[in-house]
Amino acid sequence: MSPVFDYYSRPTTSYQDASNQPHHSSNRNEAEVYYNARLDPKNFLDGPLSSNPATRLRQMLARPGIVVAPGICDGISARCALDAGFSCLYQSGAATTASRLGQPDLAIATLNDFVQAAEMVCGLDPAMPVIADADTGFGGPAMVARTVRQYARVGVAALHIEDQVQTKRCGHLLGKQVVSREDFLIRVRAAVLARDSIPGSSDFVIIARTDSAQVLGMDEAVLRLRLAANIGADVCFIEGVKSKELLESTVAALAPKPVLVNVISGGLTPSFTTKEAEETGAKIIIFSLVSSVAIVHACQAAMQALKKTGSDFSTSRGMSPKQFFEVMGLNEIVEFDARAGGSAFKAI
Repeated sequence: MSPVFDYYSRPTTSYQDASNQPHHSSNRNEAEVYYNARLDPKNFLDGPLSSNPATRLRQMLARPGIVVAPGICDGISARCALDAGFSCLYQSGAATTASRLGQPDLAIATLNDFVQAAEMVCGLDPAMPVIADADTGFGGPAMVARTVRQYARVGVAALHIEDQVQTKRCGHLLGKQVVSREDFLIRVRAAVLARDSIPGSSDFVIIARTDSAQVLGMDEAVLRLRLAANIGADVCFIEGVKSKELLESTVAALAPKPVLVNVISGGLTPSFTTKEAEETGAKIIIFSLVSSVAIVHACQAAMQALKKTGSDFSTSRGMSPKQFFEVMGLNEIVEFDARAGGSAFKAI
């Protein structure tokens, strides 16, 4: 692991907590302030969008407009999102667990499951920013650092790390438990330090996520995110925010840090449209299960139709194998083969 640059300093004044009361802390984790001039948003305001996905995401965050990232769960859903013209993708932990393991989002998938899925998705379009779920970081500080390095190595632009206990669950299920404020900040700091140790001055984006709103209340959730921002989190993600008003107040309390909102139909957060989320001041909106739920509906219908009729004709809706492969990038491969002088795909 490369040496870590020290971007931390101690503030000379106290800050106010979520209840607007002065807060004087002797805790080193709460007193640190991170500043890396190279990563200042103003450095990403001008110029063409980078082909480096992490740099590209920072440019998108620094410039006007909300970043819309549909949740993908596999290669097919990623291809469909690219085909639809999205400029950012979100690799949902719940969707990854479901697609790779056929299991619910209950801390069953491992770091290797997540990294292997991310490597495949990032390989489809290496310039496309992919925001990836990293759950709790899969362990202590050293494991959090390993997670950051592995995600960055395969081309992920950003990850989010949360404050649930290791035996976590989907943020829109009941019964969540969270670690202490101190332990959450250790996770965030480990992620930031790991990013800063990557050779070549990585632009990898660290997103701090808190699930504490449903456990300890909104004030604690906002305070945790403010402290996470102080120690280097680039984006703040409050899970399960239950109203437009709460989202607006959260955005205001954390300004100028960008805020991410997660929309899952039928979940704890209202089904904001991208326009509605942008009007609250949120900077990123992810739709975690948009592809997974659609796949379940479509696949269940197809299987039931096949069982009932003995044919897949109606559910294929006229899509030939070639048309299916075209969605998967067939034409790009054929064209590349021809440019390289190959002749294997002259007729296909």
